[in-house]
Amino acid sequence: MFKTLKNAWKTPELQKKMLFTLFIVLLYRLGACICVPYVSPDISTSFESLYGSSVLGLMSILSGGAMQYATLFALSVSPYITASIVIQLLTIAIPALERWAKDGANGQKKIAALTRYVTIALALVTSYGYSMLLKSQGWLVKSNWFAMLVINASFCAGAALVMWLAELINEKGIGNGISIILFANIVATLPGMVLSMWDGIIMNGIYHWAIGIAIAIAVLAVVVATIGFVVWVTNSERRIPIQYAKRVVGRKMYGGQATNLPIKLNMTGVMPIIFASSIVSIPATITAFMSNQENGFVKFVENFFSPTTWPYLVVYLLLIIAFSYFYVMISFNPVEVANNIAANGGSVRGMRPGRPTVQYIQKILKRVTLIGAFFLCIVAGLPMLVTVVTTAIQNLNPTASMPDFSILTFGGSSLLIVVGVALETVRDLEAQLSLRASKGFLG
Repeated sequence: MFKTLKNAWKTPELQKKMLFTLFIVLLYRLGACICVPYVSPDISTSFESLYGSSVLGLMSILSGGAMQYATLFALSVSPYITASIVIQLLTIAIPALERWAKDGANGQKKIAALTRYVTIALALVTSYGYSMLLKSQGWLVKSNWFAMLVINASFCAGAALVMWLAELINEKGIGNGISIILFANIVATLPGMVLSMWDGIIMNGIYHWAIGIAIAIAVLAVVVATIGFVVWVTNSERRIPIQYAKRVVGRKMYGGQATNLPIKLNMTGVMPIIFASSIVSIPATITAFMSNQENGFVKFVENFFSPTTWPYLVVYLLLIIAFSYFYVMISFNPVEVANNIAANGGSVRGMRPGRPTVQYIQKILKRVTLIGAFFLCIVAGLPMLVTVVTTAIQNLNPTASMPDFSILTFGGSSLLIVVGVALETVRDLEAQLSLRASKGFLG
């Protein structure tokens, strides 16, 4: 990876793209520090204690802490990601959008424009709900109609600016704009997570400093091992052997070579985790907007759908598996793949073209998807399992001294995003170096 970055830096055109991407990320981080008018400065501590483990906590991590401080980019890329997913799903269900998707560059421009409109609509809805949350919790200095108008306009403008910055990275920078911004946001929250972990283990006096350092080293070792595991699984693939028949065109013979169809082990990336986190946290998020915190529904959610409870963890893991299969189903079509192989004169070894090939690819895809889903469950579920176990011990024995691991609730998801984006960006650089026939890279 470092060799690829070094060779890319030596290429003038790629160097300009890398510097442009860094400049856009810097602008974004500056915007994430601009406070929205009429918001109380006391919001940070209260927000973390109330919503650090809910879906709002995940949104705060994905925004680089901007939501926790209610800054200009508090909504971050969440409306844009949601709009992109909605349009992608509608492309399968609505014939007109499907025709646009197959219409080349012109159709892609129409889909991109529609995605922008949906992003603005979602930003309006999200900003209104977030501003009402700020008002209900007393985090606003003023809450008259003019103040609410300014706050909502600021949040919506921030979401539109983030969308524009991401598209600038797509056009003139390196990698995917949304992924790069997510990467920068999560990396920006790492120092705060480390300090919170340190305060929870050592500074509150639970353990002796030597034991605290040993725990910190153990956590660091687990993180390094997890990164290695994520990289290994992300780069793993199941290769289906394909043989192309020989054919004579004029005086030349074509085909006859053997190749393979690679199916990545983690084809879905982090999308099932994001979907599952959003859905399973809906009850806790609804209760966060309710003013009466003593009714039966609120108590039920606190007991059974809090991120530190066993039902929440079980439902969360089951949703990850379900969404893994759903996302593969909408993104990979075995029938189309089999038809393309047959149209080019190829066939899967040992399988007849047509339905047997489709069934074979579907069988391999189901097995690979299951392994990938289990991988996501391990990476995203283990940190939450630690939080659930420590909370259960604390509830059984309130006098027991246990470190606060609640900061790890979304640690696995964040780590998976960071590693996935880093690998994706490096592969993009390698592809561009190959196209430019860089002497340093190919040598």
